[in-house]
Amino acid sequence: MTIDTLAAWHRLVDSHDPAGLDALLADEAVFHSPVVHTPQVGKALTRRYLQAAFSVFFNPSFRYVREIAGPRDAVLEFTLELDGVRINGVDMIKWNDEGRIVEFKVMLRPLKAINLIHEKMAAMLQARA
Repeated sequence: MTIDTLAAWHRLVDSHDPAGLDALLADEAVFHSPVVHTPQVGKALTRRYLQAAFSVFFNPSFRYVREIAGPRDAVLEFTLELDGVRINGVDMIKWNDEGRIVEFKVMLRPLKAINLIHEKMAAMLQARA
């Protein structure tokens, strides 16, 4: 059975619960962070980064404001405010024929937001290590 990837992703985001990530991620998933130079390869690392992002990004101000979707990929633009900083970014998601995510890339602006997210994500990843 093929997963409706975007619907499943939106359910996870709306519930602020990363528990469904295992079912949504392909074993070969790759995560591209806006602050880490090298891609994070594999389901376990991708899940780890996305779990940390759930804690850092998904506060009450988080909103997806635009979605551009194709048959096996999508770009989701988002906004949020964190520690008084207005953040604008995009999640670029690719999935396989089964609907499992094979690539997740996050891009952010402005520079002040990138620095803040770097600090918050590093702390969250350290706490979960």
